[in-house]
Amino acid sequence: MTSSPDLVMMRATDLAAAIRARAVSAREVMQAHLDQIARHNPAANAIVSLRDPAILLAEAEAADRALAADGPRGPLHGLPHAVKDLSATAGIATTQGSPLFRDAVPEADALHVARIRAAGAILIGKTNVPEFGLGSHSYNTVFGTTRNAYAPDRTAGGSSGGAAVALALRMVPLADGSDHGGSLRNPAAFNGVLGLRPSGGRVPGNTDEVFLPPLGVNGPMARSVADLGLLLSVQAGYDPRTPMAIRQDPAVFAAPQARDLAGLRVGWIGDFGGHLPFEPGVLALCEDGLGVLAGEGARIEPVVPDFDPEAIWQAWLVLRHWLAGASLAPLWRDPAKRALLKPEAAWEAEQGMAVSAYAVHAASVTRTAWYQCVRRLFERFDVLALPSAQVFPFDAALTWPRAIAGRTMDTYHRWMEVVVPVTMSGCPAISLPVGLGPAGLPMGMQLVARNHGELELLGIAAAYEAATGFDRVLPPALRG
Repeated sequence: MTSSPDLVMMRATDLAAAIRARAVSAREVMQAHLDQIARHNPAANAIVSLRDPAILLAEAEAADRALAADGPRGPLHGLPHAVKDLSATAGIATTQGSPLFRDAVPEADALHVARIRAAGAILIGKTNVPEFGLGSHSYNTVFGTTRNAYAPDRTAGGSSGGAAVALALRMVPLADGSDHGGSLRNPAAFNGVLGLRPSGGRVPGNTDEVFLPPLGVNGPMARSVADLGLLLSVQAGYDPRTPMAIRQDPAVFAAPQARDLAGLRVGWIGDFGGHLPFEPGVLALCEDGLGVLAGEGARIEPVVPDFDPEAIWQAWLVLRHWLAGASLAPLWRDPAKRALLKPEAAWEAEQGMAVSAYAVHAASVTRTAWYQCVRRLFERFDVLALPSAQVFPFDAALTWPRAIAGRTMDTYHRWMEVVVPVTMSGCPAISLPVGLGPAGLPMGMQLVARNHGELELLGIAAAYEAATGFDRVLPPALRG
C-alpha cells in the first residue's frame, strides 16, 4: 500500500492513473492531501476557504463507489483540487481577496472550473490571491499573506500565489491560475513550479463579456510538464458561449512528448537592450537555463526587438486601466465600498475613468504593431526567451518593490514589466524553473511561442525537464 507521504509526492498523472486502476483509493488520496495541508498550510497560508474535511472524505468515498460502478468520470477522477479565489465556485466562497466579497458564495462555477469539476476533481477550497488579483504579491485583508514555499518571510508572488505555493508544498496535485500581468508566470518562478499562459481563447473565461480582446487568460500550473498538459487538456476547448474560443481538440495536450532540441532557434531578449532593470543574479540564472537548452543542441541568439518597449508599456497601461477600471468602477462609485478598496484598486478605477475611447483604440493599434513585430521575430526564431521576473521573491512585509537596481518603479506593477510584452503579444508563454539564486530563492524563465503554439512549448519544456530534473527539486520544508 502506498503511504500517505508518498501519495502527495506523486505526479498528478500517476496519481490519477493509480486511482483509475484502483491501486489507491480517492479517499486515501484525499486524506493524504488533507494531512499535508494540516502540516504546511498554517505557515504558508496558500489554501483558503477549505471545506469540511469530513465532507471531503465522504465525497472521495463517493468517487470510489462511482469508479467501481461506472468507471472514471474523467481524467481527474478523485483528485483534490483548490481553485484560484478569483474564479467562481458553486457553493464555495469566492472572495477575490476583498472584504466586500468576504461572504460571497456563487451559485455556479466559472466555465473552466466547471470543466475541472466535470473531469472528476473534488473541489476542496480556494487558493489565496491579492485583492482583485491586483499586483504580484498575494496578500489581502480577508485571509492575510501567502508565504513563499522556499522562504516563509518572502512573497509567493501573484496573483496565483496561493496556487503556486500549494503546488510546491504538495498540498494539491494540480492548480489552476490566471494571468493578465504575469499572474501565472511570476508565482511559478517564485516557487519553482510551472505556469503556462495560453493564447487568448485557448481556455474560455467568464461569459459576462466575450468579445473584447483578452489581456487576462486562465491556464494551468503544475510541478511537471505531463501534469501541466493534463490540466490544459481539461481546461481548454471551444464553448459556444465564448465565440472567440479556439476549436482545436484539447486532447492534443493531454500527454506532451519531449521534442528533440537540436537546431531549436531561441531568441534571448533578456533585459530588452538595457530597458529593464534586474536584481543581480536573475539574468545569470536564466542564462544558465539557456545553457541547458544549448547543451541539448539549441541555438541561442541574443535579440533586441525593433520596437520601443516604453510604447508597449504605455499602451498596456491604457488597456489595463480600461479593463480593470471597468470592473472596479461600480465599487469605487459607492463611498462606503470605496473605503474598503486597497489603494491600487482605487487607482485603477480612477485611471480607467479618465481613459477615452480614442486612447483605447490608439493603445490597441500599438499592441497590433507590437504583435506584428513579434510575428516577424518568429520567422527567425522558434521561441523567444525572457526572465519571468525582474527580482527574486522580496520581503513579504512589503506591498511591492519601490526600486530595482537603483531605478525607481513608478507604478505598483512596473517591477513586473518583463511579462507585459508577452501579454501584449497574445502569444503563449511558459515559465520554466531555472534554479535558485545565492539566497536560495527560485527564479524562472519565460519561453514564448507563436500564437497557438502551446504544444510546441510543452514539448520543449518536457525536454528541458528531462535535462534538468527540476521536477524533483523540493522546497526546504519538504527535504528529508
